[in-house]
Amino acid sequence: MTDHTIDIAFGRGHLPIKLPAGAQATVIRKRPLPKLPDQTAAIRAAFAAPVGAAPLAELARGKRTACILICDITRPVPNHLFLRPMIETLLAAGIPVSGIDILVATGLHRPNEGAELEELVGDPWVLRTVRVANHFARNDADHVDLGITQKRGVPVKLERRFVEADLRIATGLVEPHFMAGWSGGRKVVAPGIAHHTTIRTFHSARFMEDPLAVQCNLVGNPLHEEQLDIVRKLGDVFALNTVIDEDRDLAFVNFGEIIESHLEAVRFIESATAVPVGRRFRTVVTSSAGYPLDKTYYQTVKGMVTPLDILEPGGTLIVASQCSEGFGSPEFREAQGRLVDLGPDRFLATLTAKSLAEVDEWQTEMQLKPMRVGRIQLYTTGLDAEERRITGVEIIASVEDAVAASILRNGDPAVAIIPEGPYVVPLQS
Repeated sequence: MTDHTIDIAFGRGHLPIKLPAGAQATVIRKRPLPKLPDQTAAIRAAFAAPVGAAPLAELARGKRTACILICDITRPVPNHLFLRPMIETLLAAGIPVSGIDILVATGLHRPNEGAELEELVGDPWVLRTVRVANHFARNDADHVDLGITQKRGVPVKLERRFVEADLRIATGLVEPHFMAGWSGGRKVVAPGIAHHTTIRTFHSARFMEDPLAVQCNLVGNPLHEEQLDIVRKLGDVFALNTVIDEDRDLAFVNFGEIIESHLEAVRFIESATAVPVGRRFRTVVTSSAGYPLDKTYYQTVKGMVTPLDILEPGGTLIVASQCSEGFGSPEFREAQGRLVDLGPDRFLATLTAKSLAEVDEWQTEMQLKPMRVGRIQLYTTGLDAEERRITGVEIIASVEDAVAASILRNGDPAVAIIPEGPYVVPLQS
């Protein structure tokens, strides 16, 4: 294939990659998803005809309180489309405005406040009408102790406002997740509004190193199984699930019982997202899916993990991520420093005996997976010199030069390019 340019997601726009003459490019995208012709009508139809539940108006009738969970700023969920009609439905059913709370399911991420919260909610009416607050996983008093899960003994402590609400609704985006199989649904509850001990148990090595805790897999996935156990402890929980296309437009929405509705959304998206490619490549170029996922190096690790099935052992994985907000949490920075100082094997050895992972060190543990397979290179515009050092990967000044060098080094002109990063899961077969 002759010279040509391919755009990959980068920040709020795209990064053009001009391939060298002779490069043979395979561009891997998810199957095109039809856009919903009337997004507002589709959302209201989902409320009226739920999956495994009564219509939202009926669920709300006679209730005095409701708690709605939304994902934090790292997920491009179209909150601006559905929060207002959801709240209007609750108000029309008789729930007083003083009884409605929206909680940002931050997990152990930082809170979203000010202009960022306005962007996240996306509708000024919502912010003027109901309370919107962040979840803080380290505030002990904010959580209710629900015991432990039956199979693996995970401590279950969840945000009090959600547990004690008469009507509980989680909202989110269903997309591949590199540990839990798929995001959304039960994951918005745990780890979304879980206490730090619950989250740190989920991210301990006994879960993280389980071969079934991988993207696009729910069967036998220990994280998924524990999440299901947790939501069942709560009793009735409902969910609004969304799927977006490559343009971030709404392609699917449903509402209903949290487990059934989530599985229906997974069935819709899985054939479009898991893409059989039929081979491995010695050169793979991917992104961190652009804004908001590429705000930090912490989130960038996801883009290193999802293409591993098509990376030839010893090959080169090139990742482009703006990292506009920098590195990530102080805890993640500390974990990366230990990785660089100890090396991958010794770092992993420090994790295996822990029942509770240290905060954010699980992302460093995930980075070990691509490091075991091949050479990892990062193009970024947002990290300082020390941050670049403790990424533990090779920093490059040009994606184009890195591609040309990899083709020469590996003696293979074939290049796989994944413009949308971890939102697409390429499979060898």
